[in-house]
Formats: sequence, structure tokens, C-alpha cells
Amino acid sequence: MILLHEFALSSASYRVRIALAMKGIAYQSRSYMLRRQEHRSAGYLAINPVGLVPCLEIDGLRLTQSLAIIDYLDQRFPEPRLIPAEPAERARVQAMAQTIACDIHPLDNLRVLHYLEAELGQDEAARNRWYAHWIHAGFEGLEAMARAEAAGPFLTGEAPGLFEICLVPQVFNARRFAVDLSPYGRLVEMADRALALSAFAKAAPA
Repeated sequence: MILLHEFALSSASYRVRIALAMKGIAYQSRSYMLRRQEHRSAGYLAINPVGLVPCLEIDGLRLTQSLAIIDYLDQRFPEPRLIPAEPAERARVQAMAQTIACDIHPLDNLRVLHYLEAELGQDEAARNRWYAHWIHAGFEGLEAMARAEAAGPFLTGEAPGLFEICLVPQVFNARRFAVDLSPYGRLVEMADRALALSAFAKAAPA
């Protein structure tokens, strides 16, 4: 049995659901309500001591961190390939995906937003300004790169891969926070094109 520990609105969990759907891998899901701190329970910490989602139980392993999980899935189930095999192309895709996963997402993660409110006394308007600031800071560069480097409908050509797997959840959450995405037409176009595919639709939080 493959078991995904996750939360529907977690961007990182969403990435892994997309990858599993694209690979056609059947799995069971166990959800944790992050606002209720269920991912900090003793039971879950025994599974993942870092106390974050997602965690994927597969092949007798407990894998954490969405990009590491996706890389494992790509090695274990090679088709369709999500990360290019050619070294230069692989590095290019990884860099753009990590701009989202490592530069934007951690600053806009729920635990950071909660700290802004609970510990630093920031109101909802200030929290939303924070959220939008880091979306814009990352998307500005990504939009320029996508316009210059996208090889077709998606970053690497006719099929989506790791970059779109990271992009779609980030666009979804930016829309949840009413961030103005009008300056990022190429990114939004790529995200919406991916969302029209069955694997992406199947993995969506709704």
C-alpha cells in the first residue's frame, strides 16, 4: 500500500498528488488539519519527526519533502518523465521549480503566516500584503524566464513536468489570496493549460 500523509490545501502535498496522478499511481490518503496542528501530534511526529506534510510511505520507505518525493517517483516509475534526464535541461527545470518550492513557498507557508499573526501581531491585511509581496518577487523573474525559455505549451515542450507541478499549486494559492496575477500572463497560461489535463484536475484540492 502507498500512503500519502497530506493536507488538501498544502502546496507541497498538492505537488505530490499531481505527480502521483501523472504517473497513474494508486495510493491512499491520510489528511491532517494544519490549523488544528494535527501534523504536530505525537502519532504523526513518529512518522515524520519534522512534522510537515507531505510524507509518502512507499516501498517500505517514509519519504519527505515534495521535490525529493517527486524525484524518487520519477526514478521508480520512469514514465511519463517529470524531470529531464539531460543534465543541462534537468538543472534548468530544477532551478525554476526550486524558485517556487524554495524561494516563494516557504515564505508564504501557513506556519509563517500564523507566526506573523499570532506572534508579531500583524492583521489580515498585513499578512496578505506579505503573501503578495513574495509571490511578485518570485513570479517576476519566472515570468521573464518562461517567456524566454519555454519550448512550447509547457516549459520543456508539449507535456508538463516538474516546473508545472510546482507552478499550479502556487498559482492556486495566489488566487486564494487574491494576488493580482495579470503581470504574469505566460505563467498563468501554462498553469491553466496544465489544470485542463486530467491528472492536474484530479489532484486539485476541490
